[in-house]
Amino acid sequence: FKEAFGLFDRVGDSMIGYNQVADVMRALGQNPQNKEVAAILGKPSPDDMANKRLAFADFMPMMEKVDKIVKGTLDDYVEGLRVFDKEGNGTVSGAELRIVLGTLGEKMSEAEIDSLLIGQEDENGSINYEGKSCSTSKEQIPWILHRSRHRLF
Repeated sequence: FKEAFGLFDRVGDSMIGYNQVADVMRALGQNPQNKEVAAILGKPSPDDMANKRLAFADFMPMMEKVDKIVKGTLDDYVEGLRVFDKEGNGTVSGAELRIVLGTLGEKMSEAEIDSLLIGQEDENGSINYEGKSCSTSKEQIPWILHRSRHRLF
């Protein structure tokens, strides 16, 4: 972890900026919401986010807190996708989901969205999130669990 932490040190003082904490956590395999990181940092002001720095020794306990945050269940994500299921048939429009992921909440880049949805859309551009009559089954939904937990729901 220390080596990855060090890659984000732009000043050479073995510290990172408050505004980099979430990025470092994500680089280390966590996926915290920005509001969760802000709470762990003590709800810093925008000025503090831009100027305060954090040492590795102070970062690790924060990483442990993020690791303990309860993640959503598969059913939570299925319920979240159901909001976009206009036909009520267990599918969502891949195009609509791309727009949502790219514009709402913590926006994803096109490359992130492509990576997330690769192989999930059928020939009609739909994504079957309930596994009713398509090759994409409910067990294959983990593609959305880790990558977009904080973006959609």
